Amino acid sequence: MNRICSIALIFVFALVAGPALAEDATGTWKWTSMFNNNTVESTLKLKQEGDKLAGVYVGRNNMESPIEEGTIKDNVVSFKIVREFNGNKFTMKYSGTLSGDTIKGKTSFDRDGQAQERDWEAKRQK
Repeated sequence: MNRICSIALIFVFALVAGPALAEDATGTWKWTSMFNNNTVESTLKLKQEGDKLAGVYVGRNNMESPIEEGTIKDNVVSFKIVREFNGNKFTMKYSGTLSGDTIKGKTSFDRDGQAQERDWEAKRQK
C-alpha cells in the first residue's frame, strides 16, 4: 500500500510541478545589432498572458513598434514587428528560445528583395 501511495504522490507532484517549469517571458529585454556598419541597441518590452505575448519593440531613435502575433510555446518565443524606414514599411519576424534571462534565436526579414536572416540574443534587464 505504501508503494502505491508513493507512486501516486510522485505522479501528482509531476502534474503540479510540470506546468510551473515553463518560463515567463515578461520583462524588458535588450540586445545590440549591426546595421550598415552601425551598432543599434534594441529593447523589447514583453508581457506574457498564457501563451500570448504583447508588448513593444523600441529601436532607433526610441521609436516604438507594437509586436504582432506574439506567442510562447514550450519556451519558444515568436513575434513580428512592422517598422517604417525612409517611407518604406518592412516586417521583421523573430523567434527564439527562452532560457532563464536569455532569448536566443533568429530574425528574418527582406532587404532589397532578398530574404535575410540574423542571429539575435536578448538579455532580460533586472
